[in-house]
Amino acid sequence: MSTRRVERINDLLRSELSELIGRELKDPRLAGLISITEVETTSDLRHAKVFVSVFGRDEERQSSLAALRSAAGFLRHEVAQRIVIRHMPELEFRLDSSIERGDRILRLLRQVAEEDAARAPAKPRARAGRSGLRGRTGPGTGHGAGG
Repeated sequence: MSTRRVERINDLLRSELSELIGRELKDPRLAGLISITEVETTSDLRHAKVFVSVFGRDEERQSSLAALRSAAGFLRHEVAQRIVIRHMPELEFRLDSSIERGDRILRLLRQVAEEDAARAPAKPRARAGRSGLRGRTGPGTGHGAGG
């Protein structure tokens, strides 16, 4: 099976699952902002790893993951009703912490930049020389008559 087809199926599954989770699932354990970041389907279309990012505390991440795992059968059935595919893969939900890691890295970079800025001595401002004076005309300045 071509990898291009698997990529298209991955994109379609990600899109459909995102919509279903946002509109159809009413589980109270779903907390925080939930995003499907990636879907990796095996080439035989039997299994799909669904990576989810949950913005919130660790307890919210774990409860949301548990809710998604318990709703995997329902979601699989609903997606199979929406798309035409010979084999609807089993859905395996996994937490994707890449967004949190990226946010942490950005905060650390900002902190380092602020510390560097605080340690760096203030640079003296450059003073304008005679050529920088305004209104001066005459020979050699390129302004006015006589030049």
